Amino acid sequence: MKFRILFGGAMMVASAAVATGLVGPTAIASAQPVSTWPRAYTCTGGDFASGNLTSIPSGTYASITVRGACAVAPGAVITVLGNVSVARGAVLDAQSAPSTIRVGHDVTAAQGSLLGLGCLPNPAGHMTGHPCTVDPTGSSDITVNGNIFGTGVNTVLLNGIRVKGSVTLIGGGEQTGNPWPIKTNTIGGNVTIVGATPEWFGLVVNKIRGNVILFDDTIATGETIQVSTNTIGRNLVCWGLAPAVSGGFSGVPNVVGGQALGQCANLPD
Repeated sequence: MKFRILFGGAMMVASAAVATGLVGPTAIASAQPVSTWPRAYTCTGGDFASGNLTSIPSGTYASITVRGACAVAPGAVITVLGNVSVARGAVLDAQSAPSTIRVGHDVTAAQGSLLGLGCLPNPAGHMTGHPCTVDPTGSSDITVNGNIFGTGVNTVLLNGIRVKGSVTLIGGGEQTGNPWPIKTNTIGGNVTIVGATPEWFGLVVNKIRGNVILFDDTIATGETIQVSTNTIGRNLVCWGLAPAVSGGFSGVPNVVGGQALGQCANLPD
């Protein structure tokens, strides 16, 4: 009986709303059909060796999963409500052409993959940019609202992007043909890079709100690991970096809000 009373009352309120024009009879019918909601997008195909990559077009997606060799289309405007996932051995190239990308949650990259996000021109006088191949004068506009996490990633290129969370890279790199530039980014959390062996590695001109932890990272080209011109809100900790670490990439030292420890003890201003 209680259910009947509540249901009847609800129907009377709804009828009154329609009668008075507060709610039109087409209101329910105009609700967005489920079929038009953003769907998950999976990119396959492409061949990285030949440079023939599958294009990811503009659109709004529930998520993006990259399983092939894929590149964001030049000038694409992409909104991802959830996560972007780069599968084992796959390629996501969003660093060769200008694009606008918003990721609602996280970006993850698996073993042997390539993750490239962002491009921007070099500023006058030094090489701290990462020019877009398609348009060297253009720039990307990429925001990740969550975190970037990679394990065993072959190549990582993060240039001129915004990450509201943290960047964590565990292992990865094969010491030949795969530089890891991490330059001109704004990162709201921490940067942690542990056990990586790229051909070259540079953490340069970043604004990082949290800590930077670099541990057991090695490059095989005989060059030094570059940690320069970063503004770090908390601590800068460097241990086991080989063959050495330098702050001289752009001639401007780091600014560290907390402590600089280990091999990076003498790098901040």
